Amino acid sequence: MTIDGPAGAGKSTVARRLARRLGYRFVPSGAIYRVIAWRVAAGAPLDEVLAGTRIGFRGSPAQQRVLVNGEDVTEALRAPPMSDLTSSLSQRPEVRAFADALQRRLAAEGPVVVEGRDAGTVVFPEADCKFYLDASLEVRAARRLADRRARGETADLAGVREALAARDVADRTRAMAPLQRTEDAIYIDSSGMTIDEVIELMAKEVERMCSTSS
Repeated sequence: MTIDGPAGAGKSTVARRLARRLGYRFVPSGAIYRVIAWRVAAGAPLDEVLAGTRIGFRGSPAQQRVLVNGEDVTEALRAPPMSDLTSSLSQRPEVRAFADALQRRLAAEGPVVVEGRDAGTVVFPEADCKFYLDASLEVRAARRLADRRARGETADLAGVREALAARDVADRTRAMAPLQRTEDAIYIDSSGMTIDEVIELMAKEVERMCSTSS
């Protein structure tokens, strides 16, 4: 099952909780790209990173940890400086090929919930059930601001909104795997919904359209 959508729409939070409810594994595509950026930022050549990096996930969807060659690097990946480098590297064909292959290997091991920008369009175009989770720019900016302040970061709403708007344009116009809303994806605008309401709606759609027990 895939969940695509713009930055700040709540994909990761919803995907984690939905995976727990359905008994699926959660595959965070963003973490894969951040691992690559983290290793490159530490001085490792990109070709060596792609050839010698083993990425794994441990724990329940709600408390998932990211392992790199057996080492827990979860906290390091959350550092703000990773964002720009991650975005840049994600445009490299070899990086996307690495991430896509890993996601497909994990999905081959059993049912998964995968969230990202191109999960349902490029990585799993034949997924049994696809969602496109959206929200207005104002709502997404407010959510992202609350998340950053909860982590103790300094930010203001105008700056967060501007950054998200720029990210939207970049995601939708990039040459490789642009963010797209496809006709076979169930569209959900979460602007006026709680997380619980979104999860309940998705779970019912999975049961109805994907023949999956919840």
